[in-house]
Amino acid sequence: MKRFPVDRLRNLVLISHGGAGKTSLAEAMLYNSGTVDRLGRVDDGNATMDYDPEEIRRQVSIATGVAPAVWRDHKVNILDAPGYFDFVGEVRAALRVADSALVLVDAVAGVEVGTDLVWSYAADHAIPRMLVVNKMDRDNANFSKVLDTLRASFGKSVIPIQVPIGAEASFNGVVDLVEMKAYRGTGAEAGDAGDVAAGDYREALVEAAAENDDELLMKYLDGEELTTEEIWHGLRQGVLNQKVFPVLCASATKNLGIQPLLECVVKLLASPADIEEVKGSDPRNNQQTVRKHSETEPFSALVFKTMADPYVGKLTLFRVYSGILKSDSHVYNASKGRSERVGQLFVIKGKQQEPIPEARAGDIVSVAKLQETSTGDTLCDEANPVVFAPISFPKPVFSVAVEPKAKGDEDKISSGLSRMAEEDPTIKVERNAQTYQTILSGMGELHLEIITDRLKRKFGVDVVLDTPRVPYKETIRGSARVEGRHKKQTGGRGQFGHVWLEVESLPGGEFEFVDKIFGGAVPRQYIPAVEKGVREAMIEGVLAGYPVTDVRVTLYDGSYHTVDSSEMAFKIAAGMAFKKGCLDARPVLLEPICRVEIMVPDQFMGDVMGDLNKKRGRILGMEPHGNTQVIRALVPQAEMMRYAIDLRSITQGRGLYTMEFSSYEEVPAHVAEAVIQQAKKAKE
Repeated sequence: MKRFPVDRLRNLVLISHGGAGKTSLAEAMLYNSGTVDRLGRVDDGNATMDYDPEEIRRQVSIATGVAPAVWRDHKVNILDAPGYFDFVGEVRAALRVADSALVLVDAVAGVEVGTDLVWSYAADHAIPRMLVVNKMDRDNANFSKVLDTLRASFGKSVIPIQVPIGAEASFNGVVDLVEMKAYRGTGAEAGDAGDVAAGDYREALVEAAAENDDELLMKYLDGEELTTEEIWHGLRQGVLNQKVFPVLCASATKNLGIQPLLECVVKLLASPADIEEVKGSDPRNNQQTVRKHSETEPFSALVFKTMADPYVGKLTLFRVYSGILKSDSHVYNASKGRSERVGQLFVIKGKQQEPIPEARAGDIVSVAKLQETSTGDTLCDEANPVVFAPISFPKPVFSVAVEPKAKGDEDKISSGLSRMAEEDPTIKVERNAQTYQTILSGMGELHLEIITDRLKRKFGVDVVLDTPRVPYKETIRGSARVEGRHKKQTGGRGQFGHVWLEVESLPGGEFEFVDKIFGGAVPRQYIPAVEKGVREAMIEGVLAGYPVTDVRVTLYDGSYHTVDSSEMAFKIAAGMAFKKGCLDARPVLLEPICRVEIMVPDQFMGDVMGDLNKKRGRILGMEPHGNTQVIRALVPQAEMMRYAIDLRSITQGRGLYTMEFSSYEEVPAHVAEAVIQQAKKAKE
């Protein structure tokens, strides 16, 4: 592949609400730039960007597709991010390494839930944005109506720089308002704009361009006409400073408006050279350091994606920030403090890899078979180490218990899931020591469904998904003195163990064993066996079979037989006494309580609060955060198992939440009764 200087690179992420046509637009951009020789279609399952069997079957992007398009001697690295919210981790990673974003909007639906979300993510990363009103060929497509919703949502800085020629079935191209030329048909032949009513739009555009350059503003205020070059220059300054958000229009599936769009990408959007430097820290002294986007600086790069390729193995995708990395060399992983051998470097084109001799500053490339490196790591020159801040991935919010359909597949499941967690940092896998379940957590139902489908396809393991069991615990509220006596005579040597225990509540202390034996009532060698018997009995409580916690057990008396006593006999006696003592000391059930933080738009606040009250939640407080409210609450974990789905339906997908364990609290009597009955049924 040809070498491109830093200022001729564009790292561009396509983001939107699901279904706005990002993958179709990426395909059209690749086709018009000559990267591919046919226009791939999502519906036909032959798109370059969506090649995973699950993507083809479901016709939605589930991972970020990467491919380069060359236009007017510029290389545009296209990152096609998923639109469905379950794959928001992919969006965050792509935004981190992109220099600009194209935000797509459906010409019929306008601004949707996902549009607001991805816009806010792009704003958090402070990257320039352009908006594309796609699907202008659809029935009821309405450019001016969508433009109104864009301005209402994102402000007056939203400036159309194109208007459509026709709409719905008669949509045939676009008018470029800067040059006042019409581009009709798939060939985008430039022609006269004719009688397209562009007066107000054109005036707003020229004014926006002038406002971003003092010289242009003086000229504009003096009533002088700005040249086309001056307008492009002023607009570019506005776009780079995020004071102008140009609006374009297109139909990706009909291949209309794509070439003018590519022109705007190379003329208006940021190159790595426009972002002067990237901040990092020196791992040797934790001092802040910077890297300039230059090939003469020491090499540095950030890994933003790891994926398993059936032919080359583990593929690591990274964005080079500075310097040059050659194939068949060594690189230093500053995040892990390990050196890595780099084999052949590749440019990614969908599922294809094209070998390249070197990777240069500003570019996005990949390498196979790195041993230590994972997503979010910094690769650099060992003599000049730097660590960039890792990518901020959202925490998983939806969990299921995973069990194999066939016995003996447990090892396959754990190795398969851990491999997938390497690829996708929004997956979390853990073994719950209390419920003995493997818990798989992700961003939503679809996310986990796709993971289990991949598990079957790649690792040959069929699994069953179930709601995770709540890790209840048991404790006591009173105290009791109890006797435990184990006596068994079976001919020859018998068994004899006899203890007196005091069982009492120990709030916040988990477990304490106290030895108060005087005068050898229980011989010293048997006392550890008594404690062991109590600990074993604690594993299964007396109410519903859940572990017992927060108790103090005192051994204060007992007796023994010189021949028949043994460690086993005292262990059994202690277990019997402990269970009896718990029953006499007012046993209660405890449940895990979670600290929940929910961000919701103002209009849904009442509904969310009402739902939390139904879930036995306690509201701790609220505070405004822009147009949203942050609600903090304590809610029983048992009520939160499907909250990701509940919150989406209450807030039309606009609500977000995080949850973490807080403490254990007593279960209300009516709820405890139901849990105990359920446990008894399960045991039977």
